[in-house]
Amino acid sequence: MTSTASVPLTHENAAPMRYGGLIVVMLMGFLVVTAEFLPNGVLTEMAAGLGVTPGQAGQTVTITALAGLIAAPTIGLIFPRLDRRALLVGAAAAASVSSIVVALSPHLITILIARFFLGASISAFWSMSITVAARLAGPERIGRAMMFTSAGVSLATVAGVPLGVLLSEILDWRIAFAVVGAATGAVALAVRLTLPTVPAAAASSLRLLVDSLRRTGVAAGMIGHVLVVLGHFLAYTYIRLALERVPDVGAETIVLLLAVFGAGGLVGNLVIGLLVDRAFRVLAVTAPVVIAAALALLVLLPGSIPVVVLAVFAWGFFFASWLIIVNTWVGHRMPDRLEAGGSLTVVGFQLAIVLAAGFGGLLVDLVGVVAIDIVALTLLAVGAALFGWVVRTHEADRMPRA
Repeated sequence: MTSTASVPLTHENAAPMRYGGLIVVMLMGFLVVTAEFLPNGVLTEMAAGLGVTPGQAGQTVTITALAGLIAAPTIGLIFPRLDRRALLVGAAAAASVSSIVVALSPHLITILIARFFLGASISAFWSMSITVAARLAGPERIGRAMMFTSAGVSLATVAGVPLGVLLSEILDWRIAFAVVGAATGAVALAVRLTLPTVPAAAASSLRLLVDSLRRTGVAAGMIGHVLVVLGHFLAYTYIRLALERVPDVGAETIVLLLAVFGAGGLVGNLVIGLLVDRAFRVLAVTAPVVIAAALALLVLLPGSIPVVVLAVFAWGFFFASWLIIVNTWVGHRMPDRLEAGGSLTVVGFQLAIVLAAGFGGLLVDLVGVVAIDIVALTLLAVGAALFGWVVRTHEADRMPRA
């Protein structure tokens, strides 16, 4: 009898993808990311309602990213044996309570505490998503499965936050948070009902996370990942200032250009999600290089509306798929440590956001948005070169799959 361990898992003999569970995971991603960035759209109303300055209200986003940075490497260590389905249910429930507390609390301090737990929930979701994707789709189709998770993020950018802003304009900003909180609670129940059990992967010690970084090429790949994300957020945080360089541009045009960015992200997520398992080596370099080229076009040709539209669309198209690309790489390099690899990926992502938020504001005041964009595209180019070198050098000797 032939041992099943000796039969390679391929698209032909793999178990069918569980699309119902993947759609529920997508909805969870949509709601937690909508909650994460909703303050950006209702900042003025929040500040007025709480009796604080817009800068103080903006800390509701900073505290979320900081909590995510702390939680990403530790969530698997705190719950080393907990079924990952149960962990996702708990994360969705905590995110739901967080948004409801924001809707009800009259005090900024209480809201900051609630947002801290939202950040921890988001990191739990992202850290576990690759393990859940492998359970729902099989290790050979992680890229396609992660497409659903990233689609939720793109939908939040295109529709979630704008709908929340519209709801706050019609009714009240607190109502927007309450609706997001109630919907997230419903998704927590859906996660429990539709996902299979997902046993905890090997991420039960800090030593294992450090050991994963020591695996050949992993540390360099993660540095490349951080540089790409840092370059993106350094530019994206001040994208409005960049778009205001377009001659005779009004607020309505800027809104439309931001919608083009979101639409590009949604399309790119779907297209690259379908291609990444077969064209991973090419996309690993192409995505950050195209983002850098798009930024260069915004810097050099702000007077051409067609060029600006193309650049913004291409930027959204390729960055929305970056986590798909990185998690596919993790699946290739660490198929035996998916959860540890997922945690490291989220740590890198959150670290880049914190660095962009911490230094971006200082730099833009000192040197202006054009210089910021030049720094950003340089970081993207270096990150692309480093990540691409790691992929092409070490892809052939990746760990064999069971």
